[in-house]
Amino acid sequence: MAASWASSARQPVYEQVIDDVIRSIQSGALRPGDKLPSIAELGEQYQASPTPIRFALRILDERGWIEVHQGKGSFVAPNPPA
Repeated sequence: MAASWASSARQPVYEQVIDDVIRSIQSGALRPGDKLPSIAELGEQYQASPTPIRFALRILDERGWIEVHQGKGSFVAPNPPA
């Protein structure tokens, strides 16, 4: 994922992660099957604890943007929403 994601101090971290991942998928920066950074890497990037990162990934998974594979990581879904 691009380190240049825009983030807003007014927006909760989990929402920043969700918005940034969706924006990256929609722009083609992330493509189906691409692996997302680990929870630890995202936590470092967003200067956040693992809790809001996990929450964001769970929401993205529930909405069909990504697939979370226990022990392997998170990947862009084969057919993310339009």
